[in-house]
Amino acid sequence: MSKHAKKVLHDIIIEIFGSFLIGIAVYNFALNAKFPMTGFSGISLILYRLFNLPIGFTTVLLNIPVALLCYKLLGKGFFLRSLRCMVISSIIIDFVCPLLPVYEGDRLLSTICTGVIGGIGYAIIYMRNSSTGGSDFIIMAAKSLKPHLSVGKIAFLSDIGIILIGGLIFKDVDGIIYGMIINYIFALVVDKLMYGINAGKLALIVTTKGKEVIAVIDQKLERGATLIDAYGGYQFEHKDIVLCACSNKEMFLMEQEIKEVDNNAFTIILESNEVLGEGFKNLKIAQSKTKISKKND
Repeated sequence: MSKHAKKVLHDIIIEIFGSFLIGIAVYNFALNAKFPMTGFSGISLILYRLFNLPIGFTTVLLNIPVALLCYKLLGKGFFLRSLRCMVISSIIIDFVCPLLPVYEGDRLLSTICTGVIGGIGYAIIYMRNSSTGGSDFIIMAAKSLKPHLSVGKIAFLSDIGIILIGGLIFKDVDGIIYGMIINYIFALVVDKLMYGINAGKLALIVTTKGKEVIAVIDQKLERGATLIDAYGGYQFEHKDIVLCACSNKEMFLMEQEIKEVDNNAFTIILESNEVLGEGFKNLKIAQSKTKISKKND
């Protein structure tokens, strides 16, 4: 089997798993609890409750015009992967999930399960540079135009309207609240899985003993660091700024070791959503997971 064929097979397996999680969230938790869900799945749930139309099939029909509009912007490769995933998820929702038991317990617990399970499913698919279509096309199109925005935040903003419409149609104020909670959990889980796994800390250490600080970081943490020449803004005294990225667990040890070297060091600790490079996540792997396909795919 060629390398390309293996990659396609791997993508399909992951898409099936992600779609299965999304199907469980939509059919086995949200449907019975009558939540106004997000995205095109939310629209399909509204039509199911009004006209008893199949959720998966309706989602496919709704996707067609949006897919055509977003085709040029997202590129052939992303479009074809999303089309494949869209069909897989629709089949799972209409034919596989009905075979599984439906949760009939507390509505709040159903909200949490819908958000967490669905969020994991969407994140898994997004990390393979694919989508389930519908509002995902809109989300990824917005991401390609505004790459500085996170996927979770775009998804949250794009789905508020659908939740409000669903709640108003069925006159369910509680449903709107639950839908907002689901939407928030979706965004949180997607962002944490896509970016939070490789999150870390960034330390900026202002000191007069830059070389000693770098040496102790290398010895105790086995991390690299960068030394930057600087001058104080008050008396223009020469200072060293040591820049070092590390994991969340390593930062406490770094703080202790820096105090041993220079108790007067001024340390700034920043949150880093994702750290790429030697000693962390491989840059090429990260790019392959988050890159939006170009038109010549």
